[in-house]
Amino acid sequence: MRVSVSWLREYVDLPADLPTGDLEQALVDLGIEVESVVDLAASVTGQLVVGEVREIEELTGFKKPIRFCRVDVGDANGTGEPQEIVCGARNFAVGDRVVVILPGGVLPGGFAIGARKTYGHNSAGMICSAKELGLGDDHSGIIVLGPDVTAKPGDDARPVVGLDDVVLDLEITPDRGYALSLRGLARELSHAFDVPLHDPALAPAPSGTETPAYPVEVRDTVGCDRFTARLVRGVDPSAPTPSWMQQRLVTAGIRSISLPVDITNYVMLELGQPMHAFDADRVVGPLVVRRAEAGEKLTTLDGVNRVLTADDMVICDDTGPISLAAVMGGETSEVVADTTTVLFEAAHWDPAMVGRTARRHKLFSEAAKRWERGVDPAVALVALERAVRLLTEHGGGTPGAEVLDIDHVRPRTPITLPADLPTRRVGVEYPPARVVALLERVGCTVAQGVDRLSEDPGAVGVASGAGTALSVTPPTWRPDLTDPADLVEEVVRLDGYDRVPSVLPTAPPGRGLTPRQRRRRAVAGSLAERGYVEVLAHPFVSPELADQLGLAADDPRRPAVRLANPLSEEEPLLRTTLLGPLLGILKRNLGRGHRDLALYEIGAVFHPRVGAGSPPAMGVDRRPTDAEFAAADAVVPAQPVHVAVVLAGDLDPAGWWGAGRPAGWADAIEAARDVLDAAGIPGERVEVRAAEYAPWHPGRCAELRVDGAVVGHAGELHPVVVAALELPRRTCAMELDLDTLPPTPVTPAPTVSGFPPALIDVALVVDDSVPAEQVRRALEAGAGELLEDVRLFDVYSGAQLGEGRRSLAYKLTFRAPDRTLTVEEAVAARDAAVAVAAERLGATLRGA
Repeated sequence: MRVSVSWLREYVDLPADLPTGDLEQALVDLGIEVESVVDLAASVTGQLVVGEVREIEELTGFKKPIRFCRVDVGDANGTGEPQEIVCGARNFAVGDRVVVILPGGVLPGGFAIGARKTYGHNSAGMICSAKELGLGDDHSGIIVLGPDVTAKPGDDARPVVGLDDVVLDLEITPDRGYALSLRGLARELSHAFDVPLHDPALAPAPSGTETPAYPVEVRDTVGCDRFTARLVRGVDPSAPTPSWMQQRLVTAGIRSISLPVDITNYVMLELGQPMHAFDADRVVGPLVVRRAEAGEKLTTLDGVNRVLTADDMVICDDTGPISLAAVMGGETSEVVADTTTVLFEAAHWDPAMVGRTARRHKLFSEAAKRWERGVDPAVALVALERAVRLLTEHGGGTPGAEVLDIDHVRPRTPITLPADLPTRRVGVEYPPARVVALLERVGCTVAQGVDRLSEDPGAVGVASGAGTALSVTPPTWRPDLTDPADLVEEVVRLDGYDRVPSVLPTAPPGRGLTPRQRRRRAVAGSLAERGYVEVLAHPFVSPELADQLGLAADDPRRPAVRLANPLSEEEPLLRTTLLGPLLGILKRNLGRGHRDLALYEIGAVFHPRVGAGSPPAMGVDRRPTDAEFAAADAVVPAQPVHVAVVLAGDLDPAGWWGAGRPAGWADAIEAARDVLDAAGIPGERVEVRAAEYAPWHPGRCAELRVDGAVVGHAGELHPVVVAALELPRRTCAMELDLDTLPPTPVTPAPTVSGFPPALIDVALVVDDSVPAEQVRRALEAGAGELLEDVRLFDVYSGAQLGEGRRSLAYKLTFRAPDRTLTVEEAVAARDAAVAVAAERLGATLRGA
């Protein structure tokens, strides 16, 4: 939020000589992040003056319209003669007063102004736009000063356009919506400097009348618990927005549109109450505030035709929806150039509803930003009165005597706060009188001397035990204060965070990383060393992902946890497999020109606990009991940690040395083996079998087992899945459940033999349905203790072997720890290995 200090001073008596550094530090101490403090007076150097256009000559023959102007700048140029300036803007005429920077001046960004010849004419200086002066983003035309500006040609233009001010750029945290207004910021600064506050919300305002200003029916009093409105008739549609109001809006980053609309934005910045201005002559029949019907359509002010859902709130007339409530108005009822009857609306909407609607429609307006953070429901009538007075003062018209006020706002529930809780929680002595004083400065109503045991059972956070407590009722503008912990935070914040000592806790003795942490790091390091790039995907997925991955109706990965308040309505579910988001990242990188990709992710997946019910309600005033924690934990989704990799393109790049090697299903399986090896699982406990498991190709999918239990799958993705996700052909993937792996066994130190090995190759012919892994295990079982290593180095199939047969060639390494093996010993071990393979799998020696 951007706000000028001069505007703030209208509501809080800041010291006249307050340094900007002290102001910034005070805001930081209050928990408000300051992005920047800009002294606008120093942003433009040189002569910036008011000028009056005397002559305009239209230049032709160029690609764009160009005007040669003579501008009266008084005696600022030292000659008293009109200044000759070439300008491309079209939004001014002879007699208009403009802002001129003369040669020698420097605009924001270091843009120096000089005198030069351009378009065949001498040009000395520049007529400035708001963007060129750093006052906003509007570069469509230059600044034309309004009739209310009394400055004459040659006067300093800085005070006229607001360049004599200091602007604060603040980042307001979501829990402090009240600070998105001048009223809220002024209140905070009054606490910081202990100076009087002039609360604009205390201005008198007429209450609701028996006869409404306009017929309105509110059908959903939960989504809209207050709706106020008032009419102004006979408004001058040509009345301009006063320059001082335009300056403040531009400083805040809001574009000036028209007087009624600018007034609603001005009041929103001033009081924090978003408003809307309807053209009452374009509204057909009474207004109805209700939930939208699924499929209803509304064209909002940004020109987008939006399809509504049953969760959206709308304001309707007899023609249907005319406003997306609390977010943006509709085109059919907006204030236009000939509007003479304005209906001002100030309501109070449910923050959760507004937040969901804004995210669903990707429409994050200034109003929606404030509604989802909380708006004071008590300020609606004051905002109406303020808007009506501004409009009648600057645009004429007659305000209606009727005031509509439909009020269903519930009173705030008192919070019971033990008087010693801030001291116990923070470790700083806060006497009860100090606690009461600080809470009352926030605006809370505090009742003292309440017996904790006899406190109202409906109050929030009742503490147990003897003693006294404070009954605290938060003000209407602080919806973030809901429990004792919030009140403790306010006490600490206003008393000063600098009073809280920084005491680091003593680190408890331990053994370093846990086995789970060591395993995760080892797996990540192993994959990174093999060329895989780690990515972190969002855990949110769309409901269509299960169908795109080809998951069956009874697949345990299909049921997913739905978020109550998702970041995007398109992805409201938590992932049950890493592959969906990981393949999305693969697709995004392919779209950016990458062709050879090997990605991996280690993260949690989420499986709902069917029939677990709802978690118990737990406060923050005490630690949950073991029973409460167990009940809550039973509802939390199971969150096992998985590791997954995806491969596309060439694994080995092509070059002058030859063609590249594309990644295949075997590489995905090898990645799984590498993960299991890094996790400390011995190879003899790992088994690889052919399998059929979505989303893999049924003929190119393997399941990995550890001690007979399936821990994951690897292989080539199914062509249908590849087509649905728009991925390259033969994309491969692997996913393992790290939490199902058994603990890493203690690995004995290997025995190193100093004797030479005996190397023997064997080629066995088997049915092509027999996995190579089973042949390897059979050879290991038959060879005995002398076998040191067995490795598959060739696979061959051909007509000479027969239909459905293939040859698997293995390199066997034999070695004894205490002697050099004889040829007879090595051959006998080989024959024993072949015999077991023949007995188990029907293998025969090739060529025998």
